[in-house]
Amino acid sequence: MAIFTDKAIVVTGASEGIGRALCLALAPQKAKLAIAARNEGRLHELKSELEKKGAQALVIKADVTSEEDCKRLIGMTIDKWGSIDVLVNNAGGTMWTNFEDITDTSLFEKMIRLNYLGSVYCTYYALPHLKKSRGLIVAVSSVAGMTGVPTRTAYAASKHALFGFFDSLRIELEGTGVSITMVAPDFVLSEIHRRALGHDGKPLGKSPLQESKIMTAEKCAAQIVKAMENRDRLLITSPRAKVGRWIRLFSPRLIDHIAKKAIREKK
Repeated sequence: MAIFTDKAIVVTGASEGIGRALCLALAPQKAKLAIAARNEGRLHELKSELEKKGAQALVIKADVTSEEDCKRLIGMTIDKWGSIDVLVNNAGGTMWTNFEDITDTSLFEKMIRLNYLGSVYCTYYALPHLKKSRGLIVAVSSVAGMTGVPTRTAYAASKHALFGFFDSLRIELEGTGVSITMVAPDFVLSEIHRRALGHDGKPLGKSPLQESKIMTAEKCAAQIVKAMENRDRLLITSPRAKVGRWIRLFSPRLIDHIAKKAIREKK
């Protein structure tokens, strides 16, 4: 039997990108997937695909920037399956602009609410149930949550916050049986880049990346499933990010250069 057979798994940001690919990767294990996002139509399309692969799926329209929606998401999952074994905090968004070019500073609040507070809210309401199941929390942060990245000030700050929150919570949960897996993807092919906020706080409408040269959501999801199965503490998805983590300890300026080069080359 696969590890996640009959396990109740909540996945936020499930309609596109990493979230959608992760659900599809988990489906053959016959998991019970509560799939949440704002786009209900895409969620129903995903539900059909998941059920064809052997999973059970519960569609929940939710905006994680709303604490009430997060509370309802967890409540509906409990009403349906009576337990939660895994919470995947995946919903998020990004931005692409230099700080001094920003004309709408509300994008900082948007990034914090979406990338950070949404995970806090979902975790808060799910935690009592995860303690009962001795379950797993997965937080999808970013390589930008571990180092500075130009043009991503608001995004990087929100992803750094995820590490601060979940690394602290992990210590508090010692002895409860609840594990926390942090995920730090490098660039991943996803709708998130087309919806990135520009200097005026509005979506760019097109991806600024060289999409043919970055990791697919499916490859990223496969790594996440393995990390979930092992209850790994941290998953970094690219070799350059893994190496960069250690280089940063003794040559932070070199990492600054690498980050600047990655943004300049958009890959």
